[in-house]
Amino acid sequence: MLSLSLQILCQTQTRDPKLEQLVENALAKLDPTMLLIFRNATLAMDQNNLQLADSLYTLVYKKQPGFDPAIRRLGSIRFQLGKTEEGLKLCRDAVNINRSIYNLLTLSLCLSQPGKYQDLNDALNLLEEAKTQPDGNDIDVISLMGQIQLQKGSVTDFRKTVELLKTDFPDQMITHYYNAILLVQDKKWLKAKEEIEIAKKSGLPEEIVNEFLSSGVKTQLMIRTYALYFLWVFLIWACVLLVLFMLGKFLSRKVMKSIDDISEIDNLSNSVKSIYKWLINIGGIYYYFSLPIILVLIVALVAGLTYIFLLIGRIPIKLMLLLLLGSVITIYSMIRSLMIKTKYIDPGRTLNEDEAPGLYSLVRNVAETLKTRPIDEIRITYGTDLAVYEKGSWRQKQQNTAKRILILGVAVVGNFQNSDFRAVLAHEYGHFSHRDTAGGDVALRVREDMNKYIYALFAAGQNVWWNIAFQFLRLYNFLFRRISFGSTRLQEILADSVAATTFGAVAFKNGLTHVIRRDIEFSDLINQNVEELRNAKPSINVYTNPANSKKCSDDLERSLNCDTTEDDTHPSPKDRFKFVSKFNAPSCPIDNSPIMTLFSDWSGIQNEMREYIDNQITKNL
Repeated sequence: MLSLSLQILCQTQTRDPKLEQLVENALAKLDPTMLLIFRNATLAMDQNNLQLADSLYTLVYKKQPGFDPAIRRLGSIRFQLGKTEEGLKLCRDAVNINRSIYNLLTLSLCLSQPGKYQDLNDALNLLEEAKTQPDGNDIDVISLMGQIQLQKGSVTDFRKTVELLKTDFPDQMITHYYNAILLVQDKKWLKAKEEIEIAKKSGLPEEIVNEFLSSGVKTQLMIRTYALYFLWVFLIWACVLLVLFMLGKFLSRKVMKSIDDISEIDNLSNSVKSIYKWLINIGGIYYYFSLPIILVLIVALVAGLTYIFLLIGRIPIKLMLLLLLGSVITIYSMIRSLMIKTKYIDPGRTLNEDEAPGLYSLVRNVAETLKTRPIDEIRITYGTDLAVYEKGSWRQKQQNTAKRILILGVAVVGNFQNSDFRAVLAHEYGHFSHRDTAGGDVALRVREDMNKYIYALFAAGQNVWWNIAFQFLRLYNFLFRRISFGSTRLQEILADSVAATTFGAVAFKNGLTHVIRRDIEFSDLINQNVEELRNAKPSINVYTNPANSKKCSDDLERSLNCDTTEDDTHPSPKDRFKFVSKFNAPSCPIDNSPIMTLFSDWSGIQNEMREYIDNQITKNL
């Protein structure tokens, strides 16, 4: 790409008619009979008919052996025909007869061609001599000097030559061609392409243009074009992340503000909740849109480091293998996290109606009070769970025909009083009424896929600071928590309002306090049971044994009086109590009887769950 052959250079230059006329006049004075033959030979050479030109110039040379233009051209033609030694001798003879610019130029051009007789230093010396002559500032001389400087790798000298061409011959094809080469040296790929296109319009052969572009210019332009596109995509992607985060912060503050101003409730339940729904869906979908960007960044990091090491001239094999292996594992884990489906298993077991007819009657009675569809199934667990969800297809959930399920932990039942339980149950029914349980599929799927990806990176030892995917997951998990947790805090506040307006703030406070207390006490009892079984002692009854009252009281005090943070899925009890206290208390009969009396065989259920806990602890010891 960086040099023109003798043949191409001859083709790309236009013969000067005035100079040619002077040559023919000189020949006419020596031998007019050779003029036509010389003219035809020149025509054949210009048409690249080298064999015919060789024959005709030979006739002139034999008749006029001292006519240096014919000798020079014959030497040039024989050099191109592969008769290198003969061609060089003739060119030297022409120089010896007359050290004209064109004789020096032709000999220099032959000496610059690759092969046995190449002598770049001698070629440059001949050109320097040509430049000293009156008409030495000739474009052919300067352009050939530039070619030889490139062949020698003298970029600094070549730069000076290009500047000279741009000054004296700004519109010439060779000027644009050489400037394009210089721009490549400077890694200005787009300008280089523009210059070579101008050179093509000025007469540079298409094969040279294609060779130039194929030498790396097209590739570099493509890389830079895609890199620029990706940079814009990345910036837009980052800006959208920032907008999602700021919206999440704004909505979260608006929700927390409503705790002090219950007049905001209607607005929250309509506009803000709708915005949250869209925000979570967009945030969820945006996670999957982000994965290809992260994949490109991973590949770009490895490729970029490899390129840097190549520029340095030393590639740390071990480091590159670790980077390559890490990137392969990261990409594989990314794809795998999306392909593996998590099979959802309902918690606990179904509590049949004949096992707790009174409980089923109670949940139906609360539903009737709230004028909503009752719970279809109760599932009991060994812990302190108290929550609701819907089971069914997406269509069934949207049509409000999905199966409604209550999860009730045996550990939370204890001495839970009937009135307090009704208030908490009304809170759970509030989630049904507000259709909180009908959505959330996108958020759930995103959390599952993120968790699978994070676990896979941890298992493969790729949870390191330089792993782009790991840092992205940390960032996106933080952002998605901010958005989704704000939404769940709103859902809890709205459900609290249902409980408070239906069964009173006092009953709800008592019920929520009971749930929190039992969770603290049960955790303490489980820890005691682990110690007992670890020491080969009989297990304790985690449902009847007393917990560490002092420790549990302190923990309960801290839990009830802590402040709400943006990492909480629920507002703090203190804020929730403050919120529900603003509602007018309804007149509801108080029933202090424990709900465990609503079970047919409460002791049997406790023993069943106690045995399950002991088996699980024993397995893990």
